[in-house]
Amino acid sequence: MGILTWIIFGLIAGIIAKLIMPGRDGGGFILTCILGIVGAVVGGWLATMFGIGSVSGFNMHSFLVAVVGAIVVLLVFRLVRRNA
Repeated sequence: MGILTWIIFGLIAGIIAKLIMPGRDGGGFILTCILGIVGAVVGGWLATMFGIGSVSGFNMHSFLVAVVGAIVVLLVFRLVRRNA
């Protein structure tokens, strides 16, 4: 259930991150969803690692962690793409 939760959270978080940080990234909707999933997983891992709390199930804390993770991954993606 944990991986499926993060995939669903990631899809939603990727869309919200794109709404918060609009711009032309290339790759379209599919890339945004993939970055959202990666961001959700990275955000969950970092939250657990830094002791912000355990991330489990569908709740507001997990959702916020997923959105923040997706924003960070989208920002890193833009920085790497700009320098390449």
